[in-house]
Amino acid sequence: MLSIRTNYEIIYNNILDTAGEYLKKNTAVQSLVIGLSGGIDSALTCVIASELVKQFPGMGLIGRSIPIESNTDHEISRARKIGENFCTHFQQEDLTHAFQNLYKDLMLNNHREHSESYEEKIRRGNIKARLRMVYLFDLAHYEKGMVLSTDNYTELLLGFWTLHGDVGNYGFLQYLWKTEVYGLSQFLVAQYRNQNETSKADALQACIDAVPTDGLGITTSDFDQIGVTDYTMVDNILIRYLRGEEENREHPVIVRHIRSEFKRRDPQSIGRETLVQDSHFMGCFQADI
Repeated sequence: MLSIRTNYEIIYNNILDTAGEYLKKNTAVQSLVIGLSGGIDSALTCVIASELVKQFPGMGLIGRSIPIESNTDHEISRARKIGENFCTHFQQEDLTHAFQNLYKDLMLNNHREHSESYEEKIRRGNIKARLRMVYLFDLAHYEKGMVLSTDNYTELLLGFWTLHGDVGNYGFLQYLWKTEVYGLSQFLVAQYRNQNETSKADALQACIDAVPTDGLGITTSDFDQIGVTDYTMVDNILIRYLRGEEENREHPVIVRHIRSEFKRRDPQSIGRETLVQDSHFMGCFQADI
């Protein structure tokens, strides 16, 4: 098996330096907004952002836990502990009622019947993810801020996110493997313990220890959807494939990677060269000039 050996202190400082330079150039951004799911990706993003805003007096880190019917009490509790320990302002906003009304209207207007099929659970999950982002982007507009993305490289390559539902304005982790997300999180837990900041260390450790799930009520864990037992396996399979090794091409991980290519190319647009390539049209256009 391949292993990822990473200097997490370098990665951490690079994120802070790069994001700090971005905020210095974009002075209109007065706050950072993040949705907290109780999972490791949003928790780590929040932890990093809490250090980032210290470089900018007056800039706030606004965290929101946004449960919608299928989120467990454990997920909500972890999100709250992260928010209370790291955000300058945190609160919980339950969007269950808004989701149920929207879902009901969508079903009625499209003459669909409710079911508990896997495909219907995915559809409901996509609606939840997009509804959360409507809330977060509206909040960011009000607070003159930007929404932080919380996806990682493994999820990007698997298409394990909702189009127009999980993407913010700025991402710290987008090109970190999931195993690196865990590694960087563990590095920061050790830092907090060395500084005797037990509450912060415990809040982040709880997210590291939690079974990873999308929180959308589709399955009980990420692994059920991906077809593996842990993220180390996922990352190793992807790394080998990207290096040109073909032995796992039929594995569910690689099948999912290939089938989700359209998501990594979204939105698709017809290029101007294609739009105007007709020679007769171009001749007439040039003659008119």
